[in-house]
Parts: sequence; structure tokens; C-alpha cells
Amino acid sequence: MPRLLDEVARRIDGVRRQIDALQIGAREDHFGRVVAVGDGVASVEGLAAARLDERLRFEDGSAGMAVTLDADRVGCVLLGGEAGVQTGTRVHGTGEVVQVPVGEALLGRVIDPLGQPLDGLAPPEVRTRVPAEQPAPAIVDRDLVEDPLYTGLAVIDAMIPLGRGQRQLIIGDRQTGKTSVAVDTMIRQRHEDVICVYCAIGEKTSTSAQVIEAIRAHGAPQRCLFVIAAADAPPGLQWLAPFAACAMAEWFRDRGQHALLVLDDLTRHADVHRQISLLLRQPPGREAYPGDVFYLHARLLERATRLSPERGGGSLTALPIAETRGGNLTAYIPTNLVSITDGQIYLEPRLF
Repeated sequence: MPRLLDEVARRIDGVRRQIDALQIGAREDHFGRVVAVGDGVASVEGLAAARLDERLRFEDGSAGMAVTLDADRVGCVLLGGEAGVQTGTRVHGTGEVVQVPVGEALLGRVIDPLGQPLDGLAPPEVRTRVPAEQPAPAIVDRDLVEDPLYTGLAVIDAMIPLGRGQRQLIIGDRQTGKTSVAVDTMIRQRHEDVICVYCAIGEKTSTSAQVIEAIRAHGAPQRCLFVIAAADAPPGLQWLAPFAACAMAEWFRDRGQHALLVLDDLTRHADVHRQISLLLRQPPGREAYPGDVFYLHARLLERATRLSPERGGGSLTALPIAETRGGNLTAYIPTNLVSITDGQIYLEPRLF
């Protein structure tokens, strides 16, 4: 027994020395070079100390994010254009994970996932940035979902009412009114104390513009935030968009307020995740999606909840949208999202 205790103590001392030697932040020796680039992703050699979700800085000033870590190279997505990134470009690690702006200064604005303005106005003046990915609240920090969140649609509010802190999937084929249901819910909140965050993932710019105009005409845009990663945005920004929007909505929840998050849509987000994974040579699984695609959306939607009074009593309600093809609810991504969410609103194509 004494010998075993000595071995444990020796190992603990070794771990402590490694922790003490760990350097947080940018270091002069923490750099690498691009060995392959294309389609919004890059492979980098030399970043031995990189970590997942670390923000990388390329020689031309553009940013990237580490998403895969191999023994001899790092796979990253570009968070900007790739015009200035080519083979041999120097890449610096920052030692920090990708962070996004949060705060009331974002309300009423149209921004990209990194907080850059898309509405032609000056950049929002924010003082706080938080990691885009954060752990979901623990069970002991959650409370019961008791207060209703009205959608303004009588058939939903009467038969399948939503609660503040709930995760309700809106699912259906193309042109069945999925986005309309979500937008009507946002408009209904003009009479409530709810902050609305709309996140467009891989959507056409014209479609996102119609949503924004509808909210400005009929809703309360001063209590809304629009996070847009259009179809022509880099895949990295499209991948980051729902996590960034969730972090922005969580900021209000954690301060005792109530927030509504619309994710339009997670089917396209899964497609972007598959594209990035295949480009970085990750093993494909069912329908060529990587094995972690379920965990990708589970860890995102678990962040929506109602907090206990001890944590302020705020709530974050999530309305993810998923698109089916030919009414097939048994496809991989729809079944994943159905199992993750608390309930579903299925829009029947024959009714439209």
C-alpha cells in the first residue's frame, strides 16, 4: 500500500508540474505553416500545442478555427476568405478559443457569427466576449418548464403549447411554412418580455432579408438580434453560426431574462458539418455524416433550458428547424433532432 501511495503522489506531482508549465495565450513558438488549403478548410503543420476550437491567425490577418487535431497536423476551418491563404502561409496560434460578442448593444442589429455588422452600420460597441461553445447548465441548476411561450398561432397554443425553456422542433418539407411559424412566434413576442435571436444558416440572402423586414414591420426589432451566415459565407462561419447565436442568447438568460432562439435550419448545418469533415478526411458514417453529428446538435440544444431561481430564473427557448425530403421523417438528421428535442411541430406537405 505505501508503494502504491508513493506512485500516486509521484504522478500527481508530475501533472502539477505540467499544469504550472502550461502557457495560456499566444507564444512566439506556437506557429505552423499551411500545407493544403481549399473549399474553406486548411491543413496546418507545426501547431503541436493547438487545442480544439482554438482561434488561429493567418499571415494575412484572417482568422481560422482548429477543428481536428492529428499527430502531425491540425485541420482548421477558415472564418474569412481564403484569397490570402495559400500553401506555405504562416499560421499563429492564439491560445484562445473562438469567442463571440454578447450584450445589449447587439439588439436590433444584423451581424455575422463573429459580430461583424451586415446592416451597413458601425460595428456594435460590446465590452464582453464569451466562448461560442459553452457547457450546458447542470441538472441542479435547471427548473421546471411551467410558463407558456405563446406563438400567436391558435392551433399550436391550444393543442401543443410551448413553454419557456423548451426545445421544440419545427420540421417539414420545403415550402411548408417552417420559417413562417418561427417568424410569427418572434412577432408575437412584441407583447412579451422575451429577447429574440434569429440565426440563419446557409440561407439565401434574399430570404433572410424578408425575415428581417417582417420583424421590423410587425414585431419589436429593438428586442431582436439577427445572426446571419448566408449561403455564400465560408463554411466555417456557417458551422459557427448556431453556437454563436446560442451564446448571445445565453447572455440574456443568465441575467434572469427570457430569450427565444430560432435556428434556421439545422439540416443545412449538418450538411456543412459533413462537408468540413469529409474535406478534412474524417471517417464518414451513415449517409456520409461523421460519427459525432448527433453530439454536435445535442450539445447545442441542451443549452436551452429554464434556470432555477438561485441562478436567476431566466430561460432560453429553442426553436430549431429541420427540413425533410419527400416527407421522410426517418432520415438520419430528422430522427436525430426528433430524439434530442422535447417535442415537434410537423408541417404536412398536403396541407400546403
